[in-house]
Amino acid sequence: MIIKSHAPENYDCPICLGLLGSASQKTLIKASDFVYRDELVSAFINTFFIGKNGGHVIVVPNEHFENIYTLPVAHGHRIFDVAQMIALAMKAAYDCDGITTRNNNEPAGDQHAFHYHFHVFPRYVDDDYNSVSPAEKRLTEPAERAGYAAKIKAALAAGE
Repeated sequence: MIIKSHAPENYDCPICLGLLGSASQKTLIKASDFVYRDELVSAFINTFFIGKNGGHVIVVPNEHFENIYTLPVAHGHRIFDVAQMIALAMKAAYDCDGITTRNNNEPAGDQHAFHYHFHVFPRYVDDDYNSVSPAEKRLTEPAERAGYAAKIKAALAAGE
């Protein structure tokens, strides 16, 4: 099966730029957003907060793969392992009531950044997560994200 790329021609991947520590305006990801890194994957606080569910984490392969169709199995396994670590740390750090995970593929699947990424959202009773409109997506400043990152890193270090 041939998988069509949906990335625009000459795409400057914002996730790749963030992983490289680029100060480019083409990425919003900052070094202080990262909560985990290893040889295959990295995890960072998302730059956009959605509704009442601030501080959600994105887990990505360090190498560029556009979507789930091109993601090697070893990378997929590691992403899921790290997502589980992040979910446990998030439960401890944020005292959330639950976790939602999500991955979007292709424009019809609501993929906007054409680098595979796996979302881990904190959930709370009556948080209205499923009724949040796209207008409620809010761009955050690095200082606001740093507080969430510090909590996740501390929980990971404590083995929570």
